[in-house]
Amino acid sequence: MYAIIRTGGKQAKVRPGDVIDVELLKGASEEVEFEPLLVVDEAGKTHAGRDALGEAKVTAKIVGDSKGPKIDLYTYKSKSGNRRHIGHRQHYTTIEVTAIDLGTAKKKTPAKPAASDAAADNGADTEET
Repeated sequence: MYAIIRTGGKQAKVRPGDVIDVELLKGASEEVEFEPLLVVDEAGKTHAGRDALGEAKVTAKIVGDSKGPKIDLYTYKSKSGNRRHIGHRQHYTTIEVTAIDLGTAKKKTPAKPAASDAAADNGADTEET
């Protein structure tokens, strides 16, 4: 079973037990939940859309925080003495996926008329004088 989740503007394919780095989750407790975009179960059946994934969730445990590689950027314009150095280092949260739960999707079924409604309809067919 695997799921596709969205976090930090990116999508990731996860399975139970996977450890991945996602963009920093501020103010997150020890456990976080994600709403999956797509779930493929053990039988290979794909579940997608709001109806099929109404109560589905992916649960993950926060392992720690880390930093990505340093990115250095230099700009230079000739004959003007314009030189500039820019640096960036992205912060990440490391999570471990603990469970993928499909939940129970409620299917809408048309309501059947009750017996009292059917009896009322039959009485309306007779003429009143």
